[in-house]
Amino acid sequence: MNAAQRKSLALWVLGLALLFAASGAAWWLGMQQGRSSLRTSPAASASPTAVQDPSNWGIPQGEEATRRHIRDGLKVGDTDPVTGLKVLNYHDPMVPGKNFDAPAKSPFMDMMLVPRYAGAGAGTTDIGVSISPSAQQNLGLRTVAVIEGTVSAEVTAVGAVTWNEREQVLLQARATGFVEKLHVRATLDRVTQGQPIAEIYVPAWVAAQEEYLALTRMQGLELASLVDAARQRMRLAGMSEAQVAQVVQSGTVQPRLVLLAPITGTVTELMLREGATVMAGMTLVRLQGTRTVWAEGQVPESQAALIQVGTRVSATTPAAPGQRFEGRVQALLPEVDPLTRTLKARLELANAGGRLVPGMFVQQAFAAPGDAVIRTGQRSVVMLALDEGRFAPVEVVTGLEAN
Repeated sequence: MNAAQRKSLALWVLGLALLFAASGAAWWLGMQQGRSSLRTSPAASASPTAVQDPSNWGIPQGEEATRRHIRDGLKVGDTDPVTGLKVLNYHDPMVPGKNFDAPAKSPFMDMMLVPRYAGAGAGTTDIGVSISPSAQQNLGLRTVAVIEGTVSAEVTAVGAVTWNEREQVLLQARATGFVEKLHVRATLDRVTQGQPIAEIYVPAWVAAQEEYLALTRMQGLELASLVDAARQRMRLAGMSEAQVAQVVQSGTVQPRLVLLAPITGTVTELMLREGATVMAGMTLVRLQGTRTVWAEGQVPESQAALIQVGTRVSATTPAAPGQRFEGRVQALLPEVDPLTRTLKARLELANAGGRLVPGMFVQQAFAAPGDAVIRTGQRSVVMLALDEGRFAPVEVVTGLEAN
């Protein structure tokens, strides 16, 4: 190596040494400035509690407080030296209503339990949310006091009126005859009990009645059995006891059947026309009594247990404003609508004046559920109103509901 090469190598080594020296000086100067800044910063002069504020660490304050309590051995009833508040219990904010006596990891969620302190304000780790008065007004929030009282089991339902099938009456022909006169000519005509509906001429009755009357005109004790037999033949011909008695008392032939309405009601089926022939066993008239009607209410299956056969019920309808119809539950039909999840309750309502007719809607006084209970699908919760505009969820088990 010649002199020029040695001189060049020496200059390169000297430059490298100066570079390392400058880097070290810059690092030392930065450290000094950082220490000076730390000594003069507000955080350095703050209290140990402020420096150790868990919220500054990116960890929820409640969980960090629980870890600190585990470290310091704090339990329910002890005073937290950091907050100065007495520990009431530990809870999981995601499962309200479940309290624990010692700090630990939540058995429900992958998180630590949160301490609840006595006298905690809205800004502490106590459960609940703070809602300003203006927000409460905008939400339409209202609170009521929990009181002890007697719950009246009521259910409301809407139903449609139908005929009471137990008050239907069928009039049938007991013998072959011919319709001579009609007094009722159309369906849905109203009739009263004892009102004539039709007059039917029955030829078979004439022969049986004439035989009986001929025997009664003859003399002799040995004819008594024949008279009784003739009377029996009139019954077999289709005559009722009243009609037989009329022939016996009048002593004249009664060839016509006067069809009378056995009840007061509505003609729902009329199979008669003047001049027509009727056969024995043929249905002539179907009468529907209107003294009572049915109303089939759609009751939610969750409230069906509150209704029993015989339960008193009242109903109203827009078709009769101001009028209330009283009745009772006649039956709970064993069928649930798969779409609406409702059960049919058949009510028997008194129908004074015949105001209720099939197809009318009626509002039945059976219950409006309360709006305080919040059902999440897994549990029922009510909101407990605390002080300072705070609200906390409380899990409840519901029974009968009213108002």
